[in-house]
Amino acid sequence: MIIADQWTEYKLLDTGDGEKVESWAGVILRRPDPQAIWPWTKGNQVKDRIDAHYHRSKAGGGEWEYKKRIPGSWTIHYKNLTFKVEPTGFKHTGLFPEQAANWEWMTQKIKDAGRQVSVLNLFAYTGGATCACLAAGASVCHVDASKGMVSWARENVELSGLSDKPVRFIIDDCMKFVQREIRRGKRYDAIIMDPPSYGRGPNGELWKLEDELFRLVDTLKDVMSDKPAFFLLNSYTTGFSPQVSANMLELSLRRKFGGGVSCGEVGLPITDSSIILPCGTFARWEK
Repeated sequence: MIIADQWTEYKLLDTGDGEKVESWAGVILRRPDPQAIWPWTKGNQVKDRIDAHYHRSKAGGGEWEYKKRIPGSWTIHYKNLTFKVEPTGFKHTGLFPEQAANWEWMTQKIKDAGRQVSVLNLFAYTGGATCACLAAGASVCHVDASKGMVSWARENVELSGLSDKPVRFIIDDCMKFVQREIRRGKRYDAIIMDPPSYGRGPNGELWKLEDELFRLVDTLKDVMSDKPAFFLLNSYTTGFSPQVSANMLELSLRRKFGGGVSCGEVGLPITDSSIILPCGTFARWEK
């Protein structure tokens, strides 16, 4: 497991009974987390000292209950990066802090390349990885099917002082975009992808991970350059073993380019505790 333990403004304060309590630059939020099936580790001293609590609805979705007045949105810093945080109607805040562990790895790979690395970031959400790669000196093509998420990513790039860096923002279905890039002869040195379990493209294109993921990964080998640097595949799909993702990279990337494949889980440490919260899986190919 790789652990995102270099945050200063984000803290995972406690977990238990299917929930977690986090401090986002001092704003304390309580949200569902299906992995935390153990009892609260710190009793009531943390879980009741909150600013807002997200409650799931039996009919689907959910809503925030505000215990105190908090801003509609605010910023949080990770080293030299700045991100907008905003509680959304679907529980998320616009940032997955556990991914900082992958940001560190990507940053080092880009710096070690000794050249400008061109990165394709698919299902790129609000651009955490985009910002990390730009700050490390890469050029980035940021692709997501949601116009709102791409706008949020632009804002994060601006907040991080990276607007002058080489970045393209694309609103599109990821598979269709990749197929067009292949026909255009466009190539990338590195690929990041964080696919959802289920989703739809901007024109209603259906994405179902177990049906579509390998086809996309296998297609992506044809958009990689002759000097590829890395490929990162993240997954938050429950029950999806990291070895499944590793096998896909083995069958597609390693067969064509050599190199090595590794995989595991990403996690967040609970403050003043030895407990680690699992937060998804990753598989990496690197030359």
